[in-house]
Amino acid sequence: MERVKMSIVMRNLLDIIIILCVCLNFGRSDGAKERGTCSQTILVSSLFPSSSSSSLSSCLLSSKASQTKSSLLLVHRHGPCSHLMSGKATTSPDHDEILRRDQARVDSIQSKLSKNQVRPSQLTDLPATQWDESGAGTYVVKIGIGTPKQDLSLLFDTGSDLTWVQCQPCLESKCYPQKEPLFNPSSSTSYVNVSCSSRACNSLRGLKGDCSASTCRYKAVYADKSTSQGFLATEKITLTNSDVFDVKFGCGDNNKGKYYGVAGILGLGRGELSFPSQTYNKMFSYCLPSSGNGGHLTFGSVGISESVKFTPISSSTRNWYSLEIVGITVCGKQLGIPSAVFPTSGAIIDSGTVITRLPQKAYAALKSAFKEKMSTYKITSSGDGSLDTCYDFTGLESVKIPRITFTFKGGNVVELDPKGILYSQSRSKVCLAFAGDDLAFIFGSIQQQTLQVVYDVAARRVGFAPQGCA
Repeated sequence: MERVKMSIVMRNLLDIIIILCVCLNFGRSDGAKERGTCSQTILVSSLFPSSSSSSLSSCLLSSKASQTKSSLLLVHRHGPCSHLMSGKATTSPDHDEILRRDQARVDSIQSKLSKNQVRPSQLTDLPATQWDESGAGTYVVKIGIGTPKQDLSLLFDTGSDLTWVQCQPCLESKCYPQKEPLFNPSSSTSYVNVSCSSRACNSLRGLKGDCSASTCRYKAVYADKSTSQGFLATEKITLTNSDVFDVKFGCGDNNKGKYYGVAGILGLGRGELSFPSQTYNKMFSYCLPSSGNGGHLTFGSVGISESVKFTPISSSTRNWYSLEIVGITVCGKQLGIPSAVFPTSGAIIDSGTVITRLPQKAYAALKSAFKEKMSTYKITSSGDGSLDTCYDFTGLESVKIPRITFTFKGGNVVELDPKGILYSQSRSKVCLAFAGDDLAFIFGSIQQQTLQVVYDVAARRVGFAPQGCA
């Protein structure tokens, strides 16, 4: 009898244990589903820069990047980590101005795409570029120019080839205000002008200006109608004490535009005169930081994450880095976007375009799925044509944002950081950072935030890895 009772008790205990295990497993599975495929909870305050964000630790290179001799600190030029954020020369633009300049850049890319889309067999006959794409550039690095070197802050831009800085002599009416003193070539023992008959001068293609006493001049007209004109020269560029290169660059004596205090442009494009083409065998990587932090720009193959996965650069465009996007998921669910919606020419990955542009049908599918998952939050009018899905997070401490991934050719799946999904103007206006556009397909800088993005131009591929700023 006692044995029977003991058996019943043991069976009951076993049943209880099984039920508890099932419940616990269900709870873990549900939580994993929340973390792994659907949504992520973020603090609303993390979407905006704060005074604490500008602390010394967050405005320095990460420990990993600091161990790489060819890494430069990369900061948002209007963020708290930027030393440019003071003085007359550096008044920050408002969001309307940022978005207007962003659209101007997109319009320029659209114009050139319509003229320059070619078959791979025609690439050698591609017409010369008549302007570069800078003007909406967002991120700044500091490099040394000349001997002795002068440290100058430059916008880094994957849509431009030519690196240039403002130079003396430059009358006030011929140059825009900048934070640091203008570079004086006469004070550098390593400055040499380039001749008009040189290969480097011919490499300017559509940027080549009129010669001046057989000395090569350039003229760059940018998307927002900013301009830079000056001499093409050879000069020493210093990244670190051990990384010094002789580089062809532009010494601008006639420059106009709203550059907000920077000294010029660091060109990271695909052309022969781009900085990585002249120095590190066409290889570099970066991590664009989220608001209020520092990222990095690293040259060469060092410091590349072991988890990086590559996708090929499309051969249909010569002037940009273009990648084929084949799918998008929201909350782990593949959007029903026909493959024909994504052009085979690919999406331009661009550090200077802020908001990602998608084909209209792809954007409509993304917006619909995103709004469905955000239905518990108050929607508000954006007041801007390019951003039409905005929310009011006033009074909220945290929000749940649906996970979004992009799949690139070759099966490379890239999950966006939560801050890479939203464009935050204020607590009462936080918008989905995408727009519909059938004429330009662009993977913008917001979506690249916190990723390590690797450009292996010689191998014609671009790679992505998570947690690139860590």
